[in-house]
Amino acid sequence: MEKILKVENVEKYYGSKSSLTKAINSISFEVEKGEFVAIMGASGSGKTTLLNMISTIDKVTAGHIYVDGEDITKLKGNKLNKFRRNKLGFIFQDFNLLDTLTGYENISLALSIQNKSYKEQKEKIEDIAEKLGIKHILNKYPYQMSGGEKQRIASSRAIITNPSLVLADEPTGALDSKSSKQLLSSFEYLNNNLNSTILMVTHDAFTASYASRVIFIKDGKIFNELHRGESSRKEFFNNIIEVVTLLGGELNDAL
Repeated sequence: MEKILKVENVEKYYGSKSSLTKAINSISFEVEKGEFVAIMGASGSGKTTLLNMISTIDKVTAGHIYVDGEDITKLKGNKLNKFRRNKLGFIFQDFNLLDTLTGYENISLALSIQNKSYKEQKEKIEDIAEKLGIKHILNKYPYQMSGGEKQRIASSRAIITNPSLVLADEPTGALDSKSSKQLLSSFEYLNNNLNSTILMVTHDAFTASYASRVIFIKDGKIFNELHRGESSRKEFFNNIIEVVTLLGGELNDAL
């Protein structure tokens, strides 16, 4: 299998020598093309810090991160900007849509940055809108959309450029249960039908149960790892809850 992401002995420290905090403590793992991987952990476990380093928002203190075989910890300037533009797709908890643009325009922005022609933009947007069931909201502005609709627009924008890796940071955090299920079904479609590689940070066991693998982080280290395999989503959810309990978290925090 083709490796899209390789995290190798990554560490992240904050503070000074007299007061040093290890946010990430020698973490290593890999993600193969077409995988849907969730990262779980309690608040302060280091999961968001890890995602920020993979997304190049934050820098590693030690170790290396490879995307498509390229060491992204060494990228700077234009090379870094090009990497973000061409290799990564981002889905945030707060959607990050531009209020003055329609759904169509928010999605097309990612293609415009890549200098795609109007015709190519239109074809790609109509195709993804059909697949994710958002054709009816393309001409709406964000204030006219529900939270779930905004997040599906944001998801379309994230994958419209065919990035190597889609990074999702608590994507269901601002959604109600119905919208969450709709979004996660969209993620399943992207993963199963379009072979999108997704790395998602979440504290929510229900959200994580849609992934094919879950990596659990505690105190900046990998605590455990679960593979869904042939299990049903309900069975996988129950397995995740068992590990969350071992992590020492309150069960209610995971639901």
